[in-house]
Amino acid sequence: MALVIDGKRISSEIKDEVRSEVAALKERGRAVTLAVILVGDDPASKVYVRNKKKACEYTGIQSVSIELPADTSEDVLLGEISRLNSDPSVDGILVQLPLPEGIDEHRVIGAIDPSKDVDGFEPVSVGALSIGLPGFVSCTPAGVIELLKRSGIGIEGKECVVIGRSNIVGKPMAMLMLRENATVTVAHSRTRDLREVTRRADILITAIGRARMIDRSYLKEGAVVIDCGINRTPEGKLCGDVDYDDVLPVVSAITPVPGGVGPMTIAMLMNNCLLSAKASERGRQ
Repeated sequence: MALVIDGKRISSEIKDEVRSEVAALKERGRAVTLAVILVGDDPASKVYVRNKKKACEYTGIQSVSIELPADTSEDVLLGEISRLNSDPSVDGILVQLPLPEGIDEHRVIGAIDPSKDVDGFEPVSVGALSIGLPGFVSCTPAGVIELLKRSGIGIEGKECVVIGRSNIVGKPMAMLMLRENATVTVAHSRTRDLREVTRRADILITAIGRARMIDRSYLKEGAVVIDCGINRTPEGKLCGDVDYDDVLPVVSAITPVPGGVGPMTIAMLMNNCLLSAKASERGRQ
């Protein structure tokens, strides 16, 4: 019987741990604050921001919301980031993506102070991860590591295949697995004989954005499957990159969609905000 990894339960554990530490900081007179910038009226982005606010309320983190119209100029947005960078009461800065056309996403993300880059997207954060220095790690990959560890799944020495090479999930995921002493292969849309590659994996992590693409023909018996995909079927049902029902009989552990990796992303964002506040407190002592 495969272990179905419960991301809702594990994310709740992490948020409870964050809540406890945030309360302890407050007792010492130190609030934790996350500033979220939303540009435009994208419905999905509004839902994500609302969920982040709810998580902040639960964990005791103060949430500052800056909502700007879709026609906001890049210079105005950069000015808001500069103001938040200089505000000592703000521990984390998050710019909700995607941004409207005409705004350079890389320039905007690169303007965030690395010490407040709780999304882990800023180039200094990415560089620190690549060479093994401390820094913020992108929340979804960090959540995957927690899912594996808290489910008792060993990583060291395992062969891991990551399907996907995005800057947000695929690349940092591969680097984190290397940090945990896995042997890592990154596969993608141009990989030849993809099934041959994935069938070597002890741990398969998918982040490709193709609904139910991965069936049991991509897996070896007993593999651990972590599905980072969030897709919609033609009927509008939420699903992952993995054909869950098809692979369930042959895997040793798997994350469902929904209820697997998804809840971990916001939990790790809350954790990053806490880490930022603690680092700031140490710096002032």
